[in-house]
Amino acid sequence: MFIYIGCGVRKVIDFFYPPFERYVSLQFFRYAVCGVSNLLFDWILYYFIFNFVLRQQMLSLGFVTLSSHIATFVLKFPITLLSGFLLQKYVTFSTSGIRGRIQLFRYLLVVTANILLNYAGLKLLVNQLGVFPSIANASISVFTAALSYVLQKSFTFKQIQH
Repeated sequence: MFIYIGCGVRKVIDFFYPPFERYVSLQFFRYAVCGVSNLLFDWILYYFIFNFVLRQQMLSLGFVTLSSHIATFVLKFPITLLSGFLLQKYVTFSTSGIRGRIQLFRYLLVVTANILLNYAGLKLLVNQLGVFPSIANASISVFTAALSYVLQKSFTFKQIQH
């Protein structure tokens, strides 16, 4: 099922590719469209969970209480992690011969590295170098997006040579 959906999504994305073909490869264009789509999904899901599921209230788990914004992150993260993985696996890097569970593990490693880089980058740029937080966040996002593309292409979904 995911293979057929991925093929359909690829056809839609590829339809919009011609104006960009002089600037980026088709694979990078697919990666960018999938990434932006998943980011928008992330924002919508966060808004929905924060406002309608948690109703902006703290979440008590008995042994710990999470603030509403952190609880929302914890609830939406596995969903957007999976949607991002599926988009990259079946749309962007659909020809990789690596087994799915290995791809998922590697994808999780790259995402974890990005979270750590975001945290460390914000600490460095904002706390140590005095960069305005929004500028620091945007800079780190561009860096981690580029790094993610390279890692996903060469590690998570790399082509197996036969």
